[in-house]
Amino acid sequence: MNRFAALFAALDGTTKTGAKTQALADYFRNAPDADRVWTIALLTGRRPRRAVTSTELRLWAAEAAAIPDWLFEESYAVVGDLAETIALLLPPPETTFDLGLAEAIRGQIRLTGQPVDQRKAAVLEAWGKLPATERFLYNKLLTGGFRMGVAQGLLTRALALATGVEEATLAHRLMGDWDPANTTFDALIEGGAGGDARPYPFALASQLEDGPEALGPPEDWLAEWKWDGIRGQLIVRPGAFALWSRGEELITDRFPELGSLADFLPPGTVIDGEVLAWHKEAERPLAFAALQKRIGRKTVPKALLTSAPARLLAYDLLEDGGTDIRDCPLAHRRARLEEVVAALPPDLPLAISPAVTFGTWDALAQARATAREREAEGVMLKRAASSYFAGRKRGDWWKWKLDPYTVDAVMLYAQAGHGRRANLFTDFTFGIRDGIELVPFTKAYSGLTDAEFAEITRWVQAHTLERFGPVRKVPAELVFEIGFEGLQSSPRHKSGIALRFPRMLRWRRDKGVDEVDTLQSLRALLKAAD
Repeated sequence: MNRFAALFAALDGTTKTGAKTQALADYFRNAPDADRVWTIALLTGRRPRRAVTSTELRLWAAEAAAIPDWLFEESYAVVGDLAETIALLLPPPETTFDLGLAEAIRGQIRLTGQPVDQRKAAVLEAWGKLPATERFLYNKLLTGGFRMGVAQGLLTRALALATGVEEATLAHRLMGDWDPANTTFDALIEGGAGGDARPYPFALASQLEDGPEALGPPEDWLAEWKWDGIRGQLIVRPGAFALWSRGEELITDRFPELGSLADFLPPGTVIDGEVLAWHKEAERPLAFAALQKRIGRKTVPKALLTSAPARLLAYDLLEDGGTDIRDCPLAHRRARLEEVVAALPPDLPLAISPAVTFGTWDALAQARATAREREAEGVMLKRAASSYFAGRKRGDWWKWKLDPYTVDAVMLYAQAGHGRRANLFTDFTFGIRDGIELVPFTKAYSGLTDAEFAEITRWVQAHTLERFGPVRKVPAELVFEIGFEGLQSSPRHKSGIALRFPRMLRWRRDKGVDEVDTLQSLRALLKAAD
């Protein structure tokens, strides 16, 4: 793991993209084949299943460090990262050995399902022989929390530099259902690992903050609704039918009603679109809460198939008759998509995402204002001449979302963050009024500056009322404006309400606890949304 540890140190020690790219390229030129494959797997989210629980690691580490459990927990609360806490508390190894990355991961995979004594012995042996940085990375692999801060574009750029293969080609070849345990580096780079159902890299839109007037003539743009569902690519190729999420998760089995499309779509068809729960009678999407009930399920009960049937609203055609047409202008791809869908029977769970017609930017703004009535989040703007690119490319695709819902709430509890914010309190629980009481109703951890988090951390440290492990109870004094995209009923929450994508918009230093919003106002908003 020493070569991998050196790569980690190089990436962690700089914020310069060029330096990170060069470090990765050098690693991919020189590392052993299996280590290169597993590094790519880790950087693209393909992590092995956890073989050891966090509780077991904490107990074993406290025992190995010869400290009581309470002292380990106190240390963990300060450090904020389990892998780092263990690496810091364990005594230095008496002897060291170089454990390869692939060898370390294979060893952890072999521990899955083994008796606890066997797993404990293997982990303690590794701890006793690995140097500090390698031990930290070994722990990261054990906990499943491995992150290296490398974007997909940076990874493909480094691989292109190391191999001479074009970035766009590599981005496609890294997609799909390939297994790092039985894939060689050459097969991955040459495109023989992803299988016939491999998707294309998704094109992503940038956030439009100030309105579309600066984009030029409206006639150069196509607009459509920004749906609140699951982005997906539907693959229909000879011998292959698959639905992929944007996170490269194969979700075909979670939406079995879409399987009928395999019998009607021409072979060699790849469609980019949005999976939504669909109200057949009203011919419109159901709220995201209906679709959320199906997310995470490997099998879907008949009741959910009936109450929240899935439908794919198609945005784009990426492959036509087995030909990659991503470089064709969007206007051409859209026209061809309409022809493909028009040739299908009308009762299939597939339709074109309707265009938003507009002649002026003011007209588009008026249409955007009606998005929530359609269960949409806003509108998408795409340049008619644009190709289907990989990743995020500013200038051609924009998302113009509605302003979020907002509520003023007071902080009740604080917890330290993770990673570079492990020494700051960044994760907060907020409350609103229910009569004379304050009821916890949501958590949020993003939206403020580092300086604000540092100031709040000093305040929390000086005003802690009680401690519950890493959580601090604080006086109900600091008020924040919380933004969110939607809400739903939730019997799991004390308030009975759960927010969608909550985040802190600003610290309301001008408001006191008596001015926070009420649970009744949220219930009224929920009723209006229903």
